[in-house]
Amino acid sequence: MPVLKHDVFFRQHPVFTGDELSRHLARIGSNGMRTPERVLAYHIKSGRLRRVRQGLYAVVPPGVDGDTCPVDPYQVAAKLTPDAVLSHHTALELHGRAYSVWQHFIYSAERPAETLTFRDQVFRGTKFPQALVRSGEEYRGVLIMDRFGLSVRVASLERTLVDALDRPDLAGGWEEVWRSLEAVEFFDLDEVVEYALLLENATTMAKVGFFLDQHRESLMVEDHHLKVLEKCRPRQPHYLDRSKRGGGKLVAQWNLVVPEEVLTQSWADVA
Repeated sequence: MPVLKHDVFFRQHPVFTGDELSRHLARIGSNGMRTPERVLAYHIKSGRLRRVRQGLYAVVPPGVDGDTCPVDPYQVAAKLTPDAVLSHHTALELHGRAYSVWQHFIYSAERPAETLTFRDQVFRGTKFPQALVRSGEEYRGVLIMDRFGLSVRVASLERTLVDALDRPDLAGGWEEVWRSLEAVEFFDLDEVVEYALLLENATTMAKVGFFLDQHRESLMVEDHHLKVLEKCRPRQPHYLDRSKRGGGKLVAQWNLVVPEEVLTQSWADVA
């Protein structure tokens, strides 16, 4: 097996899929004796590769034990589907704004793969909002970030603000969302509002409006940002947190029933 022929590919693809290897073999003119299956079997047996799951592999550096060698979880999450976008809490972590470190890694895709557990880390996919799929805007607010030599798609901070408020369960809950977003010094608020409108969800638009209203001074929120969102608020009161449909206070401007702990940010009193 000509190892050197694949070394460049391994350096450029620390985590890769079987399809990527197949395309590599086609480019170098591999004949039928060096099928992807044979190449993988050889390098897995030699300890050069580690199988993460069926169809997904990590490169093991020379001289390192494949059972204990580090495998970057963000690279893994980015390769679980061809269209994966690192999102929600995982995006906050990559941007260096997450309040806490998670062992759950979240990505968005049109058809997410089954939840994967690898080395006590959980990789969970969530579907792109249907409104984005209908409008062809799945990659609105998506950046390309270099992660140790591998290009990964990650949601921008503006998209992440909206996504985290829309699905706080994928971003660590309300305290984590609030503390993480408050660590961001600047948002392009026009982009925040435009992305929120794309989701076509009145409750989500009200959540975004409520958050921006709570942070008018620190984020330099202007009236026109709030007015656009206020026009789209739900006609009837909706719960900020659908999992807690009891208690809370109605914030009439946004037609949201907000838990007391969010209104008062009671977690700030806990040392």
